[in-house]
Amino acid sequence: MPGTSPSDSMGGRSNENRELELSSEAMRSLTERTVERLIAHVESLPDQPASETAGAEALAASLREPTPESGQPFDGILATLFERVFPVSFNTASPGYLAYIPGGGLFQTALADFISAATNRYTTVFVAGPGQAQIEATVVRWFADWIGYPDTAGGFLASGGSLANFSAIVTARQERLPENFLDGTLYVSEQVHHSITKSARLAGFPTRNVRAIPTDDRFCIRCDLLHEAITADRASGRRPFLVVGSAGTTNTGAIDDLEALAQIAAREDLWFHVDGAYGGFFVLTERGRTRMRGLASADSITLDPHKALFLPYGTGSLIVKDRRALQRAHSERADYMPAMQEDADHIDLCEISPELSRGFRGLRVWLPLKLHGVGPFRDNLEEKLDLATWVTEAIRDLPNIEIVAEPQLSIVAFRHRPQGLADGPELDAHNRRLMERVNSKRRVFLTGTSLGGRFVIRICVLSFRTHRDRMQEAFESIRDAVAAGS
Repeated sequence: MPGTSPSDSMGGRSNENRELELSSEAMRSLTERTVERLIAHVESLPDQPASETAGAEALAASLREPTPESGQPFDGILATLFERVFPVSFNTASPGYLAYIPGGGLFQTALADFISAATNRYTTVFVAGPGQAQIEATVVRWFADWIGYPDTAGGFLASGGSLANFSAIVTARQERLPENFLDGTLYVSEQVHHSITKSARLAGFPTRNVRAIPTDDRFCIRCDLLHEAITADRASGRRPFLVVGSAGTTNTGAIDDLEALAQIAAREDLWFHVDGAYGGFFVLTERGRTRMRGLASADSITLDPHKALFLPYGTGSLIVKDRRALQRAHSERADYMPAMQEDADHIDLCEISPELSRGFRGLRVWLPLKLHGVGPFRDNLEEKLDLATWVTEAIRDLPNIEIVAEPQLSIVAFRHRPQGLADGPELDAHNRRLMERVNSKRRVFLTGTSLGGRFVIRICVLSFRTHRDRMQEAFESIRDAVAAGS
């Protein structure tokens, strides 16, 4: 009706609420208080425990609560996070974190994420954010150049290696198998990361279709046994289509013979994928390039910037030699979507990856590389190779130490084997106790694994914050634990 206001049409009520639209003063205050906490946290990392899980159950229970109807003071929220939540955890950003595969978590990337989240642009459709899409494409091109891939290469940034490996298997399935693909078989090392076998299952393959090939005494895939398995499957009417090599396994950092795998894949017309989530970025170093000869022969490669580029978790990538293969596997159109790009230089990320809505991942890689250049990253990787070699030689000189897996990159696996203690549960328990003694000091955090049925202790050196001083502490803790348990 003429002259009727919006509030009149709603019975005199208005639903307008601008509480979520912060003033400049409020934004500045929240930011400054957050940054103050973060800087204090980062500066104290060298003195924080490398791992602290005591009281985990009680903490989790205390955080269960109903949805709050009204807000709470921001300083109290920050106190909950920094004084209660973060201290009870594996401290993956600590210089003493030598467990699993450390990340490090560059503060510079946290700033990139802050910018990305605050500007909140759509990135997976080119026309919605052409600059953002190009920044991610530029990062992918940098990765492809480091590998030695041709101009035809392309790829995307994922949440991590698991999603990247999944897309690699889906792409290989699309390229090498018919629509009815259930007789397709794929070949992996028995040391392969479990995300490969999980991805195969998610991609529709029965677990029995994944062939785990035994490894040699360096924990690298046996190419002779791989050839035999492929031959046997063909003879039985199966369809071999994919072989996966590792450029640094999680257990030991083992690097498969990538040149030999590439030759087998070419001869057998298999898609050749390399899981380089942990080790692939060591290709930036001369030693890494030498040890990973054949990497550029792969059809696809998984790389995790949140590992050997030290970024915060949530940053993986898949790089494919022929980017058109990604589009054939992932493209899907809908009436509500804008027109997709026909120009090969303009990439719609949603057309080559599983995700449509997600954050501006390109910025979290691009910003620190633009800020520092690649040199400091290369230097840090060189240092980690040196530290792994140094600590291996130092431990080797301790009495009754057995180096079970020599470092091929920055992981070493070892165990203490006292006189008269044979292989078996008692020796495994002895080494578990030794590891617990080291970890109880909370200056370093080590984890174990099983190799050939033997429990061994791992050291993985990868954080940009880990230097010779902390490795010296790690060695001294191991030395003292060996002496106490002998």
